[in-house]
Amino acid sequence: VSGYQMNDQAKGERMDMTLQERLDKLLDAYAYHYDVERDVTVDGGWFPATAEFFLRDENRLLTKEHIYYAMEQHEYVYFYVTEHLDAATLREQIALSQRVGLARVRPHKEHMCSFVALVILADTIDPEAKAILKKTRLRKTFRLMLHGWMEYRIAAMECSTVSFLSNPAGKEARRTLENNFAKKAN
Repeated sequence: VSGYQMNDQAKGERMDMTLQERLDKLLDAYAYHYDVERDVTVDGGWFPATAEFFLRDENRLLTKEHIYYAMEQHEYVYFYVTEHLDAATLREQIALSQRVGLARVRPHKEHMCSFVALVILADTIDPEAKAILKKTRLRKTFRLMLHGWMEYRIAAMECSTVSFLSNPAGKEARRTLENNFAKKAN
């Protein structure tokens, strides 16, 4: 069997993974491009894990000292794991991740964009929480976009139904969840 045709059981993956096992698998996927930290205490709360991405691109003229153009991109991802996600808990986690994430955004002339994301793994999600999740939006510009912009992303997986949700900006985070946990056709 080639590597592309192996099903989940052939790869040794169980369909009945615990939430912690799913989080570990997801963090392994993020670790390829992100700096991952576990058990993170923040002002006013706690996350089982966070991930940070930083990209800087420079164009130079002749020597290293003469930078013609530079841009920076940041992403701050906060992970939350729960048995059941209700609307009140979701609102708390959104407020906490937005507050902590926005505090890390540092706009300046080389700042292009920053993304703050909340990724949730839950066994079950209330219908009201699903509606809130899909409607949550936050986008800010800094100095008429001369110092860049930021956007808030949110994505979730309801493990009991293997369904994936996100706000419009969180499609990339949802795709990462789908790539790691969606049932694949043989």
